[in-house]
Amino acid sequence: MKTKPDYTEAFEELQKIANEIETGEISVDELSGKVKRAADLIRICRDKLRSTEEDVNEILKDLEKAEGTEDEL
Repeated sequence: MKTKPDYTEAFEELQKIANEIETGEISVDELSGKVKRAADLIRICRDKLRSTEEDVNEILKDLEKAEGTEDEL
């Protein structure tokens, strides 16, 4: 069983699907499946971006607290 792709893999696959749709390389028979896969990939990318943003914000808060502590010394 294949694991969930990381952000880079999901984004690259999403770009490939978008390109196939734009150039007409996908048949009508394949379109529904590709759109469903694209929706899953978008969800993976969005979740990773949200998680990364939360991590960065937490790090920035910790740095601000550390600076405040140093200023008190």
